[in-house]
Amino acid sequence: MARLKAGDLDRVVQFLRGAVSDDGFSQVQTFAPHGQTIRARKIEASDAERWRAAQVQATISARFVVRRSAFAADLSVQDRLICEGVEYEITGRRELAADPKRFFEFSATAEAS
Repeated sequence: MARLKAGDLDRVVQFLRGAVSDDGFSQVQTFAPHGQTIRARKIEASDAERWRAAQVQATISARFVVRRSAFAADLSVQDRLICEGVEYEITGRRELAADPKRFFEFSATAEAS
């Protein structure tokens, strides 16, 4: 991958942090906005469909590249992100090989609608 430029970060993402709350019947995990929105580059990775319990489940995978920061370094697979109205579950984080000191890459999946 070639070196990234500021113009390559063409999407806006909002990260979500999970919290466990008690609804009176059980403990439920909810997600709320975490930090400010940040610029990112979205790279479509794959899509898939599978049958399970007589239902079709479609998923999409993408990678999101963001500038390295203390905020981004604190994010993990327990967080989520929203891009263009789609909520993605983060499945991994790594330093971007082309610019390891400047960018992180998050792998994420979402259910296709």
